[in-house]
Amino acid sequence: MAPSKYEERASREARQRLKAYKARQAVHEHRTSRRVRDNWIAAILVVVVGAAVTLGQLAFLQAGPFQAAATPSASASPSTDADAPPAVDLPSPDFAENRTWTGTMTINDVPLAISLDGAAAPQGVSAFVALTQAGFYDGLSCHRLTASENFAVLQCGDPEGTGQGGPGFSYGPIENAPADDVYPAGTIAMARQSNDAESMGSQFFICYEDTTIPADDAGGYTVLGTVTDGLDALKSTVTDAGIAEGTESTPAVPTTITSVTVQ
Repeated sequence: MAPSKYEERASREARQRLKAYKARQAVHEHRTSRRVRDNWIAAILVVVVGAAVTLGQLAFLQAGPFQAAATPSASASPSTDADAPPAVDLPSPDFAENRTWTGTMTINDVPLAISLDGAAAPQGVSAFVALTQAGFYDGLSCHRLTASENFAVLQCGDPEGTGQGGPGFSYGPIENAPADDVYPAGTIAMARQSNDAESMGSQFFICYEDTTIPADDAGGYTVLGTVTDGLDALKSTVTDAGIAEGTESTPAVPTTITSVTVQ
């Protein structure tokens, strides 16, 4: 028997509902697929940006070799450059006397009270104190500055002012590095080459804000001690001015270590 008009209409409406349902399903599946794709893209971008920030931080501290030539021998000829820093041999860790050293680091005539932990970082503090007592740091520039969130560092101590120089010796091991990679404001720590725990020399950095520096294969960075007073004055006179226009990391305010004394 031929289907009635009612049955034909019902069948046609059923087919239309099925077609509409399938269309809605297709739209839903497309939106779900797109949402998953967008989430993956967002996650990848977060990872890429995070990695770029981390690499940028490491590149800042590791740009150029921080270790210098081999330790000068006793028979080496003295430098004829009157402006060159004095030659200093690397002292033994015992030189730090397993005690706290206090003193003043003056940068652009801003006095910073400093405290160095000779017990926690005996080799690093021994080298720093020996260089200080020889007048090595007097007149050297602070050649690098960062001004980004969680990475606020002023780097000093290169006799060449380029990030390439050192005292004529290099040393290790890494000492007193923070386990959580966080260097609080006021931290004084040694710069070094990437993945090389034996490449410290005379270059050091001061964290003028809380700073996070991820450890590399060699570890973290030797913390010598802290700036205990004067950091706000350093920020207002030097670091607040930021980076010089047209440069990647040169302080806008020319910055020089006037003197360093410890006892």
